[in-house]
Amino acid sequence: MVSSDNLRDLLAGTGAELRESVRLADLTTLRVGGPATVAVCASTDTLVRTVGALDAKGVPVLLVAGGSNLLISDDGFDGVVVEIATGNVELGADGVLAEAGANWDGVVARTIEAGFGGLECLSGIPGSAGATPVQNVGAYGVEVATLLRRVQLLERASGAIRWAEPAELGFGYRTSKLKHSDDAVVLAVDFALDPSGTSAPLRYGELARTLEVTDGGTRPAALVRAAVLGLRAGKGMVLDPADHDTWSAGSFFTNPVVPHARVDAVRARITAHVGDVTIPTYAAPDGVKFSAGWLIERAGFAKGFPGPDAAARLSTKHTLALTNRGAATAADLVALARMVREGVEARFGIHLEPEPVTVGLTL
Repeated sequence: MVSSDNLRDLLAGTGAELRESVRLADLTTLRVGGPATVAVCASTDTLVRTVGALDAKGVPVLLVAGGSNLLISDDGFDGVVVEIATGNVELGADGVLAEAGANWDGVVARTIEAGFGGLECLSGIPGSAGATPVQNVGAYGVEVATLLRRVQLLERASGAIRWAEPAELGFGYRTSKLKHSDDAVVLAVDFALDPSGTSAPLRYGELARTLEVTDGGTRPAALVRAAVLGLRAGKGMVLDPADHDTWSAGSFFTNPVVPHARVDAVRARITAHVGDVTIPTYAAPDGVKFSAGWLIERAGFAKGFPGPDAAARLSTKHTLALTNRGAATAADLVALARMVREGVEARFGIHLEPEPVTVGLTL
């Protein structure tokens, strides 16, 4: 590890603000994570220079912006956390260009206030704009991959800055080539918008019913945003410091996609345990997608599990969210995640994949 004095010398001239012994819990929505040295980068130029300087000396780097998809060890991070604090947002005639550190819901709100449609179904999602293509963020039937025009990347090996097209990024369900790679840093994102202010086609049943629209219909983007925020708030999925159900990383597990060859066997196993009930499933390119939240609850993990005295427990509003009730550690959350994952696999033979990125620990 580089000493504090050497770090200050190394980052002199980059424009970064160096902060020592920062609690990473304060930089994540799960509010867990031990201490680290943080370099705050308030401009894209500063971000590029800082990452370049640290990489040149082989200093381990952890990139953090909104912190909504991170589960960081209680031991912290032995390196430098680069906090992406950029936030510029530019609206064009048919799109929006946002720097990586821009608050994502703020970006969505600005586009809708300016009369554009397209991003409304992605309202209320915590985190930064730069994280959205990494995760291929999606909600209520819309994914980032369907709206993204290009992503500005810093190639860490060469220091080159370039724009990448969506076809290069290998988008899949809640993933991309950027997610599990340190090769590039997202600097900015560019999204196509609808200047008419009309929403994307509404194909998610719950949202369509709320707005009384048939499958594939549309509504004014502002109306859809309000409905999405209402639905998310009802599930504890809109950040609220006073509500521990929102001290989470959102949906902790992705909805599992079962290959076609296994679907009948999985259905039979579910029926054997819970009876002849309607099993919520959705078509997927490589099989059939099952509802992780539904499986978790039918495996015996109800909302609020394991009870009110637990430091980490499932949200009382939504079984798919693991929450910090105020004093949870990363170890507490890992233990709960393992219990839920192992319970679902033992009951139904389905392995759940965690959605958050883990740092310094494994699930």
